[in-house]
Amino acid sequence: MSAPGENLRINPARLWDSLMDMAKVGPGVAGGNNRQTLTDADAEGRALFQRWCEAAGMTMGVDKMGTMFATRPGTDPAALPVYMGSHLDTQPTGGRYDGVLGVLGALEVVRTMNDLGIRTRHPIVVTNWTNEEGARFAPAMLASGVFAGIHTMDYAYGRTDLEGKSFGEELERIGWVGSEEVGARKMHAMFELHIEQGPILEAEGKEIGVVTHGQGLWWLEITLTGKDAHTGSTPMHMRVNAGLGMARITERVHQIAMSHLPDAVGAVGQVKVFPNSRNVIPGKVVFTVDIRSPHQAKLDTMKAEVIRHAHAVAAELGLGCSIEEVGHFDPVAFDPALVKVVRGAAEKLGYSHMNIVSGAGHDACWVNRVAPTVMIMCPCVDGLSHNEAEEISPEWAAAGTDVLLHAVLEVAGVVD
Repeated sequence: MSAPGENLRINPARLWDSLMDMAKVGPGVAGGNNRQTLTDADAEGRALFQRWCEAAGMTMGVDKMGTMFATRPGTDPAALPVYMGSHLDTQPTGGRYDGVLGVLGALEVVRTMNDLGIRTRHPIVVTNWTNEEGARFAPAMLASGVFAGIHTMDYAYGRTDLEGKSFGEELERIGWVGSEEVGARKMHAMFELHIEQGPILEAEGKEIGVVTHGQGLWWLEITLTGKDAHTGSTPMHMRVNAGLGMARITERVHQIAMSHLPDAVGAVGQVKVFPNSRNVIPGKVVFTVDIRSPHQAKLDTMKAEVIRHAHAVAAELGLGCSIEEVGHFDPVAFDPALVKVVRGAAEKLGYSHMNIVSGAGHDACWVNRVAPTVMIMCPCVDGLSHNEAEEISPEWAAAGTDVLLHAVLEVAGVVD
């Protein structure tokens, strides 16, 4: 077996065309995408991806969570597959590259191998994980979480969206309930290419982020219960204002994150206000606190402080307060040997690179529990993501996919 030379590159125009073609499925209102999980647009994107994979000579397997696994055979039937992939679902106002680059970059790796007649000892599998975003069905990384044994399938199937539709029913409705048992597949390694979703690589002028760690996360859904009342005729001292409680907790979350710098972030994201009328004091507010750190001790401390202060604010204002843990993963350390492989591929290809910690959660964070895993990142303009204005350059996409190609070939074993 010989290592491929540094002149081996993917077809950047074909990769970019694929990204643009997928972006036509589930278009947003401002140039991005609204291809939320288990919608009709998601089903359309899945079908397009399957056609591309089959045209590249791969066979498609689907598990009971709807995760798609497209396999290119290896020369050794006993060798465990090397996996690549990410996700095709988007935020309601998502970009064209978040997740999609990792799936279609992996497909481009296989297409390049086909072009050049490259064979590998280990099979290669391109993966589209279901419901990575968690925008419609919380928590995020749901299918990979079931795959890694973090969640049960019954739990996943029972998750509901804001309209009360369940994950299991919607997966069946769009026709993507597979026959494979979730988690039955064994992996030699998994690679996930992704846009950074932050500003560091662009600010540092680096083309490649070698991801060494991932931040841990807690999503805490807080429900504050007060009393609906007329905004004009209710005296200030007689109000039980759930909206005021949320405002004070929001400020406190910010202060808690600031007090634990560096390597700590926190904010309030999703908010539901009831009855959400202009002239009614909110009697109920449901909102989600998102706190993250790559350090376990900081993450645990911030969580405890948020819970303590939320209850204190509620008590001060006479509000009911309940807190549900709706999402969590511990900080992740990616496989050191695979990190070394990625760094070596970037160096061989002459791409500028740096070590980086993933600020966002990814399917690789869960899969890391059951297989050696690593991530590769490319910059995105102004660090903007989860936004229709999300943008990357064709050159950044190609560089990340070139590194993915060389790293995967090294681990999968090129057969002369």
